Amino acid sequence: MKVFIKKSVWVLAIAFTFISIGCAQISKQVEQSDTLAKETHTTAIETIPKPTAKPLLESVTRPYNRKDWPHWIDEDKDCQNTRQELLIATSQVSVKFTNPKHCTVKYGQWYGVYTGKTFAKASDVDIDHVVPLAHAHRHGAQNWTRAQRRAFANDYENLLVVDDSTNQSKSDKAPHEWLPPNKSFWCEYGKRWEHIKEKYRLHYSQLERITLNQLAEACLE
Repeated sequence: MKVFIKKSVWVLAIAFTFISIGCAQISKQVEQSDTLAKETHTTAIETIPKPTAKPLLESVTRPYNRKDWPHWIDEDKDCQNTRQELLIATSQVSVKFTNPKHCTVKYGQWYGVYTGKTFAKASDVDIDHVVPLAHAHRHGAQNWTRAQRRAFANDYENLLVVDDSTNQSKSDKAPHEWLPPNKSFWCEYGKRWEHIKEKYRLHYSQLERITLNQLAEACLE
């Protein structure tokens, strides 16, 4: 395992070196135009490899059970649960409901930040936990109370509307295992991931921390 970690760190270190060199070469041109700045940013991001290492799991005595994390809840008792309220808030057009009670969204227009695609049917999108519930459980939340798990599972800061197939491909992976297909969202994704982990004081694995540092360095350009 130590050899594997050292090898992974070595590979990422080399990738970071190339990122730094590339950014230095183009930094003088960034000020010429906003368009060039965007191109430079994209180039730096694209040089970051997407690691495929298996997660380094901490010792967890209590197994993860999704049922222990209550969601989606109707906090304000207006018949619209967390999922429905997020669909309403993020739709680019006025949503349409399944019935006059306005409890369940049927149609709208949602931009999937993970893919850059737009969706019109609510049934085609999922609500993704940026930091997945199972990941949180393995990295410090295994002994949380039910109230703490409920708060985490319904925290809007940790939720994004995404297409269901991409959400399934992500599963409970960390950034060193999975990043969105849409590379232009990598910087924001890294920031959100770190914000939630810090907010809830969750642990980082070594490879996870390395990848986040690589992202942060590239996103400064």
